[in-house]
Amino acid sequence: MIPGVSITEILTLTSILFFIGIYGFLTRKNLISILISVELILNAAVINFVVINKYLYPDVLQGMVYSIFIIAVAAAETALAVAIIINIYRRLSSVEVKETETMKY
Repeated sequence: MIPGVSITEILTLTSILFFIGIYGFLTRKNLISILISVELILNAAVINFVVINKYLYPDVLQGMVYSIFIIAVAAAETALAVAIIINIYRRLSSVEVKETETMKY
């Protein structure tokens, strides 16, 4: 592991990061802020995969492979979400969640 840093400290940090993402997702009214909160949640999961894999199986790289896969999916999800948000902004001139409720398709 990392010299001087225990697994408990890292998991505590990722738990805090995860719950900050959950809080942001539930309380934000801006679509970009919600997207950033989802990214925080995914990053906390990636760090957990790496740390738990390194702790349980230091010679196996499965946690790293899963983490790279999650990062790739998160990048694709972000690109798609930003494209949708740009389209919504062009139609409504706003990226607030309340404004999208009245949007006509």
